[in-house]
Amino acid sequence: MLDQLTAACEGCNRPLDGDRLMLTMRTDAGTRRAYECGCGAVTVTVVRED
Repeated sequence: MLDQLTAACEGCNRPLDGDRLMLTMRTDAGTRRAYECGCGAVTVTVVRED
């Protein structure tokens, strides 16, 4: 089930892939990734690293 998860734009639901990745930041809580979609929305994801 988890292998089917994908990042999608919060504004228009388009899939977000590597060419839309604008910023990556690592913290103790995980990696934050900011994607900018063609519709102008910015979506931030958090990847928790165990």
